[in-house]
Amino acid sequence: MPNGLKTALLLGALSGLLLVIGQLLGGANGMLLGFIFAVVMNFGSYWFSDKIVLKMYRAQEVAAGHRLYGMVERLSRNAQLPMPKVYIIPDPSPNAFATGRNPSHAAVAATEGILQILNDHELEGVIAHELAHVKHRDILISSVAATIAAAIMFAANAAKWGMMLGGYGGNSDRDRGTNPVAMLATVILAPIAAMLIQMAISRSREFSADAGGAQIAGNPYGLADALRKMESVVKRVPLDANPATAHMFIMKPFAGGGLANLFSSHPPTEDRIRALMGDGIR
Repeated sequence: MPNGLKTALLLGALSGLLLVIGQLLGGANGMLLGFIFAVVMNFGSYWFSDKIVLKMYRAQEVAAGHRLYGMVERLSRNAQLPMPKVYIIPDPSPNAFATGRNPSHAAVAATEGILQILNDHELEGVIAHELAHVKHRDILISSVAATIAAAIMFAANAAKWGMMLGGYGGNSDRDRGTNPVAMLATVILAPIAAMLIQMAISRSREFSADAGGAQIAGNPYGLADALRKMESVVKRVPLDANPATAHMFIMKPFAGGGLANLFSSHPPTEDRIRALMGDGIR
């Protein structure tokens, strides 16, 4: 399915979820507010999702002369892509992501931590992976999912705090048609629904970007070594990431095991490395 159609379906699905949340929380008036919110979110997520996500992580743009900039510039030429903007995220956890509307309006961001622990060969593998996302035009759907899912989780959290602080319930709420049980379901299910949508668009894309990154870099070994090293460090130094944006990063930004793996936005690292070494350039 073309990514443009996937994006449209994703926007429609998450907008529908916003409408349902609005209706459950406030009846007809809540549904109207949900519709208005969905329209604003659709417009904003298409045009400004990259800026929203970069701002969320306090990313700072870097220019020519920086180690990361030079690497992105060189690999962009290899991939025959326009030069994206380059950002550094002030966080010690090693990770990176790409964002933007299309290859002409793209950005690549990497944490300070990844620059510290990876050598040039490994870092090239990571940047090539992110440029493969740009080349495959994954970045719009990924950024849109992050922006709208964050809004859904915000709405669910607002409902949760409203219930805890006594803002819902009682005769006045029943008169307005608010259902506390439905609200509780919204609080529980909305983040899960957003997470499931993210999972649906993420896992197969990571394998594809790994393979594409190996082609851009010229070999799979740098990325394979980087994935091993990052996984080891992230377990000890997780990134304080918004769960709605976790699928954007090359490595799952926080540690998790057991049932948490069922909701992971990334395939297991060992599976990614196995696929790289089996299908990558030798």
